Amino acid sequence: MSIASTQVDLFASTSVQPSASPRLMAWAPEAWPVAPGWEAVLAPFWGGAPAQRLAAFIATRLAAGAVVYPPQPLRALELTPLSQVRVVILGQDPYHGPGQAEGLAFSVAPGIKLPPSLRNIFKEQARDPLLPDAPTSLPANGSLLRWAQQGVLLLNACLTVEEGQPGSHAGQGWEVLTDLVFKAVLDQNGPVVFMLWGAHAQRMADVVRSHGAVAQTAGDGGRHLILCANHPSPLSALRPPQPFIGCGHFSQANAFLQRQGGSPVDW
Repeated sequence: MSIASTQVDLFASTSVQPSASPRLMAWAPEAWPVAPGWEAVLAPFWGGAPAQRLAAFIATRLAAGAVVYPPQPLRALELTPLSQVRVVILGQDPYHGPGQAEGLAFSVAPGIKLPPSLRNIFKEQARDPLLPDAPTSLPANGSLLRWAQQGVLLLNACLTVEEGQPGSHAGQGWEVLTDLVFKAVLDQNGPVVFMLWGAHAQRMADVVRSHGAVAQTAGDGGRHLILCANHPSPLSALRPPQPFIGCGHFSQANAFLQRQGGSPVDW
């Protein structure tokens, strides 16, 4: 944690402990709404063997008393319609602490103490001199709901996790579904910015490149823009070769979207 201690603490942290921790109670895809455009993308998954294996796995873990988060695994797809996606931020799996996960990558439910990675995301916003109206104080809460409502798809590769056990549901089938989601975004006509933070997310860069011309910088032509940096975790946010702090991704994304004739995201 020595790297974290060298960072300038722009914000003071606050914490409100939840009175209860919302969790997943059952495997119930029919109770997980999605926005227009996603049902057709997900249909091949629900009817296939990976979904059956995943359903059996989660049902077994719940029956064994495991606490699984979040309560709505498909919330990112509920809040951001396929046709409106213009930025994708790819995470690994949900937060595994009580009350944290709300179904959006890097986002925490209102009233929950900001995790270190999310704190660094807000620090980078405050640092970016090209980002107008960047926050200069701690946001009221760490929920990134308003990003999702503006077309920012906050997608984790794995959509559930057990309390206190990061990566506990990796490799059980969610990745098949999220790959379908990722490729459906690539098949859309509009330009999309892919923010790939950390080695796990950057594995998808070649998938993006295989779907058409990619801009090298925000000022270049190209169907999509790939922005890569280290993960915002304190362990890597300041490390070379691509430090997260100083990456300028939020202003670069807006510059690219505006060059393509779109509106900027109100980060």
